[in-house]
Amino acid sequence: MKFLYAITDFAGAAAELPAETAVSFAGDLAAAPDMSAAAELTATQVAAATSELASAADPVTAASVIGSIGDIASSLDTVWVLLASMLVFLMQLGFSLVESGFARTKNTANILMKNLVDMSIGSVLFWILGFGLMFGPNIAGLIGKPDLFGYAGWEGGIPREAFLVFQTMFCATAATIVSGAVAERTKFHAYLCYCVIISAVIYPISGHWTWGGGWLSELGFHDFAGSAVVHSVGGWIAFVGAALVGPRIGKYRKGKVSAIPGHSLTVACMGVFLLWLGWFGFNPGSQLAASTPDDAVTISSVFLVTNFGAAAGGLGAFITAWLRYGKPTLSLTLNGVLAGLVGITAGCDLISPAGAVTMGAICGAVMVFAVSFIDRVIKIDDPVGAIAVHGVCGTLGTIMVGLFATDNGLFYGHGASFLEIQVLGALVTAAWALGMGFLIFFIIKKTIGLRVERRIEEEGLDIYEHGETAYN
Repeated sequence: MKFLYAITDFAGAAAELPAETAVSFAGDLAAAPDMSAAAELTATQVAAATSELASAADPVTAASVIGSIGDIASSLDTVWVLLASMLVFLMQLGFSLVESGFARTKNTANILMKNLVDMSIGSVLFWILGFGLMFGPNIAGLIGKPDLFGYAGWEGGIPREAFLVFQTMFCATAATIVSGAVAERTKFHAYLCYCVIISAVIYPISGHWTWGGGWLSELGFHDFAGSAVVHSVGGWIAFVGAALVGPRIGKYRKGKVSAIPGHSLTVACMGVFLLWLGWFGFNPGSQLAASTPDDAVTISSVFLVTNFGAAAGGLGAFITAWLRYGKPTLSLTLNGVLAGLVGITAGCDLISPAGAVTMGAICGAVMVFAVSFIDRVIKIDDPVGAIAVHGVCGTLGTIMVGLFATDNGLFYGHGASFLEIQVLGALVTAAWALGMGFLIFFIIKKTIGLRVERRIEEEGLDIYEHGETAYN
């Protein structure tokens, strides 16, 4: 890596070595059994050799060597993005454990099945239609030109296939957020209909506005890894879905809230740790490169502030819960970690460590009050707290980028302040998710129906919907 970085930084420097010496030098490196010899070269020697390659008497030889260096850089970028994709894939397991842990045993297989289907449906439909809508040639700043079964529109430094894999993981994440909020009372086939629409249409279109060259990106809206594009979209659709499907039986008795504990905080805690791990692919992987010193600095910084956001989110939640309820509850602390992660995701490339701690703590504290407000005031039953974590903190974190970005970011776009643009982008994305979520769930409710029968809900969805149980 030191050798590659030296080449990247100093390839254009002046040098006095003859061309034949430079070419011989490059050949020796290529034939070396390892890179230990290259590691001991000074930057000046490397710069001199690579500079002479560009002006060597044999242009074919020089071009081939310089091209090989570029191929190595591209390969490193590709491997990094694919490794990050694997970490984001692990988040599906994390969501599965969190959601099933916060639910009752009789509905565990149903929740696990929905998370499995999210990934399966998302992988296929995002490839067929969603990727084109998101990254295809820009149409009026609103959508990309669809390219069925293809990858048109992506011209980055890594193969389109690698970028498709990475973005597919993001699409599956947006879809799976909803499953926890509507858990324990939703028909499985109704959930499948929702999953198809968000994977193929809802997520890709709003994603195009920010990441595909759409109108929000032209204004200067900043969402590095998806606080708004991924998390708030899933969170606000979850809000509409939970509202339309209604609360679980026994949740509200004579106007009072009755707690329905999940079956395993142990399983939920394991899920949160897996999500925390997966986020180290989610955020740093969004750099999409790892072959230059600048990439290395950015990835390291993003990794650091991501961890600070998670840690501070947990601290903010358990302190707030302790002060509010008299005990530092595990369930709220777990969601506080996730709230901090969601909040830091939009600006993790612009936020300092101190800013990350501040933002994480704010998101963790706000999440505690949001859970109470959603549960007790507007009486929407969300078994896992997905609305507060992903909807509220996704929007809040996106807006706070305008306050905590280290370069201040004032006067982006067309003269409006960075903060104003962040507010606009966060609210527009939320409105899109709420509107489309309502349309989809309302149509499903009026046609095939959203909710299972009372007997099925009371006895558990596992047996009636899937013919098996998670625990025998």
